[in-house]
Amino acid sequence: MSLQIIEQLTENQISELVDLYQNEFWSKKRTHQDVVKMLAASDIIVGLVDDCEQLIGFTRVLTDFVYMATIYDVIIKPTYRKMGFGAKLMDAIINHPQLNTVERITLHCLPEMIPFYERWGFTSDVSKIQRMYKFQKQTFQ
Repeated sequence: MSLQIIEQLTENQISELVDLYQNEFWSKKRTHQDVVKMLAASDIIVGLVDDCEQLIGFTRVLTDFVYMATIYDVIIKPTYRKMGFGAKLMDAIINHPQLNTVERITLHCLPEMIPFYERWGFTSDVSKIQRMYKFQKQTFQ
């Protein structure tokens, strides 16, 4: 099977992304309408598609292209996990030409995913800087 990196999603692939989100605890309430809005506001989109152009992986980035970039929504279709496709997706985003000179790249992940992201130099040791959150509405139920 050959996989291809894409930077724009078709309507079918957007629907497939919504399906991927609905299988995860952290994104199961995302609607098609909200995902379309989210994609339009994302600075970089990277999808991974199979030979039939079906979406099997996705991530996105919000960035100022100079100082900060944050990776969001690294997701692989469940039937394609543990096959190296998550690494291929991360390689594509970390090596993205528009992120080459960005000073700091961040992401959020579950504790069990830390070893996966450490391969690209991510660390949870950021000295005295602490993450803070303000949730506008209940997102996980």
